Amino acid sequence: MSSFTLPARGGGRPTTIHIDTVMLLLVSSIVLLGLVVVASASMSIGTKESGDPFIYLERQFVLVMVGSVAACCALAVRTEWLERFAPLLLAGALLLLIAVLIPGVGHVVNGSRRWIRLAGFNFQPSEAARVIVLVFIASYAVRREAELRSSFMGLAKPLGVVGIFFGLLLLEPDFGAATVLAATAFGVLFIAGARLRDVLALAVVGAGLLATLAVSSPYRLRRLASFLDPWQDPFNSGFQLTQSLIAIGRGGWTGVGLGESVQKLFYLPEAHTDFLFAVLAEELGLLGILLTIGLFVALGLRALWVARLASEAGLKFPAYLAAGFGLWVAMQAFINMGVNMGLLPTKGLTLPFMSYGRSSMIVTLAWVGMVLRVYHEAVQASRGTVAASLRGTHAARACDGGTAEALQA
Repeated sequence: MSSFTLPARGGGRPTTIHIDTVMLLLVSSIVLLGLVVVASASMSIGTKESGDPFIYLERQFVLVMVGSVAACCALAVRTEWLERFAPLLLAGALLLLIAVLIPGVGHVVNGSRRWIRLAGFNFQPSEAARVIVLVFIASYAVRREAELRSSFMGLAKPLGVVGIFFGLLLLEPDFGAATVLAATAFGVLFIAGARLRDVLALAVVGAGLLATLAVSSPYRLRRLASFLDPWQDPFNSGFQLTQSLIAIGRGGWTGVGLGESVQKLFYLPEAHTDFLFAVLAEELGLLGILLTIGLFVALGLRALWVARLASEAGLKFPAYLAAGFGLWVAMQAFINMGVNMGLLPTKGLTLPFMSYGRSSMIVTLAWVGMVLRVYHEAVQASRGTVAASLRGTHAARACDGGTAEALQA
């Protein structure tokens, strides 16, 4: 842990900010590794599109800087404000997801209507909406704690809200983001105290609905078929996955060397976004894979540790907020890597902090700022509790001393 002190305003007391340096180092390591791999994976496409092989690296660096500013802004926002305005934020997120589906407002890329163009910048509302929904879920878990812990409807009500956003994400379509949102919401509500039998019952129903959705759409059915046997049609539906598997297989133990990937040379589609992990595996090998997995596991566990610290300090909403981040980052990273390795069907999800992505990078770094705020408030609360306990102990000792002196007199 480290801390720094901000100067006082208007003659007041200076403010001390407590920073979780472990989380900061983990996030910085993942971001820096991502910048290196994005630079390598995007050189050919950058040269083809603009003549500048480092154009995507430059853009990614700018996004990291913007995201860092967003993280600092989130660090300055008290979690009690987020809890208080959670319903209002939820309404705003709902309007954004509806707006993106309106022709002329929503911008279509690769057949999906997921973006709103603002001043030449494509903003993806679903990235911010997922965070806001989880903020609302955390606030609900605090406000309706007794109902959540004692009844089936206490769990079904917030999941009904999640279901609305799930449906809007499917209309874009963004099946991967919808799945991660639903799974993370389940996880947060379970951590908050939802009964295991209720969670399992709704999980079974949810899994059945997901399976039905997966086979009901010809597009998703083709993806599922190509996932089960990509080599059956390696030049069409299975092309992306087969090229990814070739890249991972070429990597071996130590990789072919940084910048030496062959699959990124227009063989592997989306090499700098959804399939960045495959390029990493080809160039850095199994050692690079283990390093990347280790960093994400450590980050997820650290977020859960921050959640536990906040819970022990009596801060329930911040604890659920940090737990939601830990579950989300671990789950999305696992799904992205699983897709790259052929363990899961293609979902169109980025690798957090690493893949080239505008809204994704900015929103994810802003979420880190929120978790750092949780850590700050947890440390403050813990120290306040200890100080109060020490004051009580000193007062009791002083009282006992005074009583003893009176008895001696």
